[in-house]
Amino acid sequence: MNVGRTARALATVVRGDVVADPPSRRSGVLRTVGRVWLGATLALAGTSHLTVAREEFQAQVPTWFPADPDAVVLASGVVEIALGCALLVAPGRRRAAVGWIAAGFFVAIFPGNISQLVTRTDAFGLESDTARAVRLLGQPVLVLWALWSTGAWRSLRTALAAQPAEVLPR
Repeated sequence: MNVGRTARALATVVRGDVVADPPSRRSGVLRTVGRVWLGATLALAGTSHLTVAREEFQAQVPTWFPADPDAVVLASGVVEIALGCALLVAPGRRRAAVGWIAAGFFVAIFPGNISQLVTRTDAFGLESDTARAVRLLGQPVLVLWALWSTGAWRSLRTALAAQPAEVLPR
């Protein structure tokens, strides 16, 4: 797959210039439920960053990260609230963009989860290496959930199909 072609297609999706074929009624309901659940969960998690679980979330900030752990927790909490609200209220043509942004956020915070495992930091009831390792498996699920529930992956496929294939030089 050509990286430039994929980047142009992704830019088309983020601008909201492409709308994928609508999913089946059942699939559409499942996606909506998944998107609303993810949005509400993110908004709740973000709120807990700012309030009751602030110290717990600081345990996930890698020691090598060049910022105050409390500032990182506060900033990520605000981002999670914003993403959660966007997942809940974004109009149809913007949902795919929100899905890609949410997926990117889940990728961006993954080093914190790895750090918690490597440094053996207890938080959120994750008091064993096994529990912390199992939690790592959940992060790719969140990425895929964000892409699926918003139709982001489907929109990218539609945008790629709409672009002419590039001819490789001989």
